Amino acid sequence: MSEDFMLDTDDLERRMTGAIASLRTEFASLRTGRGSASMLDPVQVDAYGQMTPINQVGTVNVPEPRMVTINVWDKGLVGKVEKAIRESGLGINPQLNGTIIMLPIPELNEERRTQLSKVAGGYAENARVSIRNIRRDGMDQIKKAKADGMSEDDQKIWEGEMEDLTKKFIKMIDDQLETKQSEIMQV
Repeated sequence: MSEDFMLDTDDLERRMTGAIASLRTEFASLRTGRGSASMLDPVQVDAYGQMTPINQVGTVNVPEPRMVTINVWDKGLVGKVEKAIRESGLGINPQLNGTIIMLPIPELNEERRTQLSKVAGGYAENARVSIRNIRRDGMDQIKKAKADGMSEDDQKIWEGEMEDLTKKFIKMIDDQLETKQSEIMQV
């Protein structure tokens, strides 16, 4: 039976890639002093009786690095979109110009940069925990196969492969965190 064991590294790698993708999404929502359409992703608007993402009630553009604009399609929703942005905790003061809402992105002060850097570190740690949990699942599969008669040599080979995969993804997380933190601290 030990000859039949194959660790599903494709599945484990797919799950680890999902953790990295989730980390990228969380990093995109962090404001770095530059405008990006993704910074509005968590903001929901009460439109037509249900909570709706901003990008489904208007066109979000970034005409310049420190400005985001939202061209709201329905005039009746302009006030609701403005209110949702004010209450979102993004720290941005919307300015109205007809159906266009302009969001000037203020400079980040040193305290806020440090705070955002810590938040990014927390996101990265959550991603590392996800990777370690996936590693543990793989190791459990190997231990089960060992109990079913796998040789110790095969067990060591599979465990080594699992460790290599884990190290590769942890390094990817660390590299992305370093990039994001330098982007946040850049004045």
